[in-house]
Amino acid sequence: MNLASLITLALRLSIMLVVFSLGLGVKPTAVLYLRRRPRLLARSLLSMNVAMPLVAGCVATMFHLRPPVEIALLALAVSPVPPLLPRKGLKAGGHAPYIFSLLVAAALVAIVFIPPAVLLIGKTFGLNLRQSAASIAELVLLTVLLPLGAGILIRSFTPVLAARTMKPLSAAGSVLLLLSLISVLFTQAAAMVSLIGNGTLAAITGFVVAGLFIGHAIGGPKPGNRTTLALFTAARHPGIAVVIASTNFPQEKLVLPTILLYLLVNAIISSAYLSWRRKLDVKRRPHLANVPA
Repeated sequence: MNLASLITLALRLSIMLVVFSLGLGVKPTAVLYLRRRPRLLARSLLSMNVAMPLVAGCVATMFHLRPPVEIALLALAVSPVPPLLPRKGLKAGGHAPYIFSLLVAAALVAIVFIPPAVLLIGKTFGLNLRQSAASIAELVLLTVLLPLGAGILIRSFTPVLAARTMKPLSAAGSVLLLLSLISVLFTQAAAMVSLIGNGTLAAITGFVVAGLFIGHAIGGPKPGNRTTLALFTAARHPGIAVVIASTNFPQEKLVLPTILLYLLVNAIISSAYLSWRRKLDVKRRPHLANVPA
């Protein structure tokens, strides 16, 4: 097994560990939260699955982007379900049932949404694109549904064990994830630097800002829900985007560095957004007690 394969394996294991540890703190009823709130579910899926492909299409049309940058943005646009986002949403004061039910709903929808979305983008831009539902289902199951479901199941039967192991597993997953990301960034740093220019940073920044704005605008009256949907809309699943791009454009070696550059830009801009939201929520907290979900 070569270094690239080891890094990929470590990334997958780290994500599974982190999501599994999150599941250890979730009640089974939490994932059904959106089932009783169909309007909020519809707004959330509209923001994540419809608005972002439109944004990516506009960005690709407005900017004269290099082919790998355009491919990466379009692939990211149809790749929702960011598996590590719930932890950030919880730290930002998001409502846990909404966060986890949205994660599960988005994961299930992604399996049936992504293949036709890829075909539609291909027809729109004159590209011969394809994506099997099986490959998406495998990735969604491994990185979201199975580890989250296993954690929830264990919590249901052995809550004491779940409480004791949640933090150590989360810490182990976080350390492994950090080491894996550092390894990836080290190997791809030169390629990432080579992408800067020709509107690449502007396009990625516009993509992220538009996602935050759209999610925030239609997230509803609850500030926590607004913040959660903003983060979920701007953040995409890099693993799915890489699968889509590598399936259709295996010769484009700069797609992965572009996705890594997007992850860095998204982390910086989302952190600034969260800082603003925290300051705003502190000021408004006395007036929010009676706002409906």
